[in-house]
Parts: sequence; structure tokens; C-alpha cells
Amino acid sequence: MSRTVNRQRGAVVLMLLVVGCVFCAAPAAADNMQYEYRRAQASYERLLKNPKKQTYRDNWLNCISKFKAVYAVQPSGRWADDALFMVGSLYAGLYKHSFREKDKIEAVDYYNRLLNRFPKTPYRTKAVKAIAGLNGAERNLNNKTASKPVPVKKGVTKSGRQWERAKAPPEKNEQRAPGAPSAKVVDLRVWSNPDYTRVVVDVDQEVAYTYRLLKKDPSIGTPPRLYVDMSPARLGTGVKPVIPIGNDLLSAARAAQYLPDTVRVVMDIKSIDDFKIFSLNNPYRVVLDVNGISKGRPSPGVSGPDIEKPAGSIPDGFLAKQLALGVRRIVIDPGHGGRDPGALGYHKHIKEKHVTLEVSRRLAAKIRRDLGVEAILTRDKDVFLSLEERTAIANTKQGDIFISIHANANRNKNSRGIETYFLNLATDNHAIMVAARENATSAKNISDLEAILNDLMKNAKINESSRLATHVQTAMAKNIQRTYPDVVDHGVKQAPFYVLLGAEMPCILVEIAFISNPVECARLNTAAYQEAIADAIVAGIRSYVEENIPTAFRQSDGDLQALR
Repeated sequence: MSRTVNRQRGAVVLMLLVVGCVFCAAPAAADNMQYEYRRAQASYERLLKNPKKQTYRDNWLNCISKFKAVYAVQPSGRWADDALFMVGSLYAGLYKHSFREKDKIEAVDYYNRLLNRFPKTPYRTKAVKAIAGLNGAERNLNNKTASKPVPVKKGVTKSGRQWERAKAPPEKNEQRAPGAPSAKVVDLRVWSNPDYTRVVVDVDQEVAYTYRLLKKDPSIGTPPRLYVDMSPARLGTGVKPVIPIGNDLLSAARAAQYLPDTVRVVMDIKSIDDFKIFSLNNPYRVVLDVNGISKGRPSPGVSGPDIEKPAGSIPDGFLAKQLALGVRRIVIDPGHGGRDPGALGYHKHIKEKHVTLEVSRRLAAKIRRDLGVEAILTRDKDVFLSLEERTAIANTKQGDIFISIHANANRNKNSRGIETYFLNLATDNHAIMVAARENATSAKNISDLEAILNDLMKNAKINESSRLATHVQTAMAKNIQRTYPDVVDHGVKQAPFYVLLGAEMPCILVEIAFISNPVECARLNTAAYQEAIADAIVAGIRSYVEENIPTAFRQSDGDLQALR
């Protein structure tokens, strides 16, 4: 009897503990973030009290990483704006010691991130003043004798790093006067349709930027304007001052030397629903995506006169199939091309750019034939396209699905298999390295990009992309392994790929094999494997559509033909 009572009491206690844990989870998480923030703050205060520690770069970066961690765990939490402000302040403090341009850029970037994510933050005034001070620091530095910086110690830190004060040498054939802005805007590129415009500002190196959306001012007759200021920077001689756009969104994009050390890019707006701005590296460029309230594009399932017919003969019931699918157009992106060969194959003369183009051509033909919808290639020959241009093509062509085709590579020649990615934070080192390779950048840049993905992907179709990736990967593994049983199914992964940033439709990146593996490299060069991959991707698309629109492939009134 006593044992039964004890068991009942134990069950009650356990239940109370579980309930208590559930109700206390949120406060506990908040308390934990407060604890982590206080720890980071204590580290910062110790750094300020020790001038000797301030002479070593690692001490600053260690402190910065602690505040970054607070923000990364809860980017919308109670301590997020505090952490962002402290990261900006630490980079600003680091710049005063190192005089590295990159440290100043990081400071301005984090202050701007604070202002954009938390417009009502109590740190707003301090952040604005700090940005103004940093943008004027270069001029002040040239008017003074560097205000006697903290002396650099000859020793090194535990990680072996020292201060590096040496400035990068000026570019060849280019003389820069003392104090002249170091960054140069070299080009302005535009892609546009009635509902969407992408403007890319090419800069020869990293530069701090701020932006603002201005309302219409009838008193002086100016339309609404979105502008971006880059400083310190100068406008290159070959940049067109005005690029006409003339759609329902924007009338033009303009670039000018607004101040001696500031380049301003202005977009004259007719109507705007949303916009986003971000930067990419290698080479450095600032990307502006502007969206309007859809006027020119019919919603999925509604035919319109602007539908382009696919190449070749049109299958019977073509428009009816489009109605059922809810998908009018699929954009296929053959990775790399032109001066960018992509990964080089294990066997000579086999390059990723050639393989992806062949597979993409076969895939486009099968989509037109088997699904009866339009398929567009971002490139249909061996030409170079920038990553941001590929996404812009998908958006301006109003694609309903975007698929980027790539071949994987690894230093380990035994690595093999297939995997499919969608845009999100990377979940493992392998995903980071794949994204770094496909983005033609470094793992560090991937890490920096992840810090702002929460801002970039507010309207991204992540859930739809995840489902599309799952269907395509499942179909590839099932279909390919029938003929090639040694193919490894690496599953669905996520990572921040530049080519998927800003895509306004479900989008995935498919790694169809390891070109660095001797067996898979040889397969990639055969028509049989290319056909098998294309068939599998089409099967994945079909499965994805059926899940979303179960009646998509059923016969109806004799008009809609079965697509199987």
C-alpha cells in the first residue's frame, strides 16, 4: 500500500515539475540571454579598463563575438538591440586603434542594422551620431597627426595575431591623393519588369552605406525617392548618371557624387510595396530589390495574353494544364559559365559549367514536354552571368519555380552523392563550405551573411522551397539509385546561397553529383546520367505540384490530359 502511495506521489511531483518547466521555459530563456549579455558586458568593461589588452586585436574580436552570440540566439529578443549597439561600438573602438577601413565599415554596418531592425531603440540617437562620426573620421585623420594612437606591442597574442597597420597599396595605374575616398563605384546595373526591379551597384571594394525612403514632396515637385549613400566613395568616370526604367514601379535610377566623399544612388518611385537592400562580396556590390503592388501579372491559375509559349510544338491542352498546375513558368539556372568554369572534374576537360548546361537543357525540354509548362534557361550557352543577375532573371521573367543546377566538389575524391538545398541559415560545416564555393567567396563571408538573413528572408518562400527541395531530393534518390545503386542520398540541406537571395518564388539549388569523384565525374559526362537526373527532377516537381494541387494531373472534361 505504501509503495502505491509513494508511486502516486512521485507521479504527481513529476507532473508538477513538467508543468513548471513548461511555464518557466520562456522566462528561463530570457534570463539566460540576460546572463549571457551581462557576461559579454563584463568582458567589455574588463577590456576598457586594461589599455594593454586594447593593443591586441583578438581581445576586441573575442568581446565582439560574445555580443554577436546574444543577438544570433534571439535576433528579436529583449537584448537584441543592446547587443547590436555593443557590436557596433566595439568595432568603432577597434577602428580607433587599428585604423583598418574594414573595422569602420563593420561598425557602420552594425549601427545601420540596429536602426533598421529596431527603429524605436533607445540607442537610436547614439547610433546616428556614431555613424556621422565614423564617416567623418577619415577626413579628421588626415587633418591631424593620427592623434597619437595606442602604441603597438611587438609581442603576439595566444593565437599569433598582431596589429597590421599597413594600408593596402593603391591599384595599378591609379593615383590617389592623400585623403581621397578609397572606394569607387564602377557600374550600375538594372533588371526590371512591371512589378519588380533589381538595381546592383558595383563597387571596387567594401564601403559603408546608408539608405532612406523619402515621401513625395509637392512643394518642390519631387516624387517619392529611395536613395542609398555610400561613403567614403567616389563615382567612376564610366558610370551612366541616369538609367531610364520607366515601368509601373520606377522611372529611373540615378547616380551622382552627392558630397566629395559620398556617392548617392537614387531611385525615382512611382509606386512601391516593399524593398530590401543587402551587400554581396567578391566582388563587392550593393543590391536593391524593389517590389510594387502586382498589376501586370495574373495570379497563378489565371491565363493572360503575356504567356510566352514554350519552344517547339505546343502539346494539346497546354493552357488547361497551366490552369491546373498553378505554375506557368519554371526558370532553370545552369550554374557557372563563361569565365567561371565552376568546379573542375576529376577527369581532364570536364568542367562544371558544361555539365550543368547540358543537364539544364535536357531538364527544360522534359518540363515542356512532360509538364506542358514554359521552361526558361538563365543561360543557353557558355556565357558568364553574375549570381545576382540569375535571380533577377527569375524574378523579371516572373517564374513560379526557380531551380539552380550545380555539380558538387570536395578535396576528398571519395566523396559522392546528391543533395538539394534551399535558402536558409547553414546547419553544418559542409553546407557552409558548399555555399562558400558556389558563392565564390569565403566561409567568413557566409558567416557574416547569415547574421542578416533574418532581415533578408522575411518574405522569402522558405516553407515552399523546403517542400520543393524535399520532393526533388526524394525523387532523385529513388529514381537514380535504380540504375546507379552506389549513389549516396545526402538529403535536403539549407545554406545561404547568393543565387537564391531575393528570389520571389520557391527556389532550390541541386547538387547532381560530385564532379571531383572519378566515377561520378565520368557519369556526369554521359547522356544516360544527364537524362536520368533530368527525369528525376521533373518527377520531383510533379510530386510537389500534386501535393499542393491534388487535381493537377487528373483528366477533366476531356480538355485536361493526364501528364503521366
